[in-house]
Amino acid sequence: MRLVVLVLSLFISAGLFAQDGGVADKIRAAMESDVRSEADLVRDRNRMPVETLEFFGLEDDMRVMEMLPGGGWYTKLLAPVLRDNGELYVAIGTNNVRDRLMTQPGFDHVKIVDVEGQDAATGPLDFDVNNLDLVLTFRNMHNYSEDERLNVNAAVFAALNTGGHYGVIDHSRRHMAPSTDANSRRADVVQIIKEAQASGFVLEDYSDLHYRPDDELRYEVGRATVTGNTDRFTLLFRKP
Repeated sequence: MRLVVLVLSLFISAGLFAQDGGVADKIRAAMESDVRSEADLVRDRNRMPVETLEFFGLEDDMRVMEMLPGGGWYTKLLAPVLRDNGELYVAIGTNNVRDRLMTQPGFDHVKIVDVEGQDAATGPLDFDVNNLDLVLTFRNMHNYSEDERLNVNAAVFAALNTGGHYGVIDHSRRHMAPSTDANSRRADVVQIIKEAQASGFVLEDYSDLHYRPDDELRYEVGRATVTGNTDRFTLLFRKP
């Protein structure tokens, strides 16, 4: 009996490892795509997309939404991974993705979510998407006020499945530091956690993948001595 259990455990473990390797391999293949620019490639070492997306639990059959995709750096990786078995939605600030990526081969399946007042988030939001497995946003929460973040978090909570996850990365601000021009593109990780919890989320995990001990957390993230080496918090929330 013990032998049977051991053999079954080995098969299960092998299957899990193969699955993990499959997603990681798909991310690496997407990283080699011709649609990515030289500037995209330069950021790979700092942003560590394979490790980051694995931490967030990405699987190729998930329903995923990326908020504020900007120039589409992560969209270019998520879209190929999810193309065959999953779904990818992009929401809020999607003009670059709409104009530059949707016309590229392989991106026709990406779904644009149009949101009223999407740039300001000054009122209740409704993504009009349900049963998502994962929502991701990269270096964007600092763009919003506390009230706006609560609106965004509430909309994400409504869009997720029970047990679904919410992955957040942003540039770190020193805890309780007053807002200045220099730190305006940073966010207080404690405040971000408390706001997500107030919206119903549970903090499930965090990662030090983007921890940078030599970032003093007080300079503008675009400053020559800081850019490319900012400390970033990496949080994973769950909808209970």
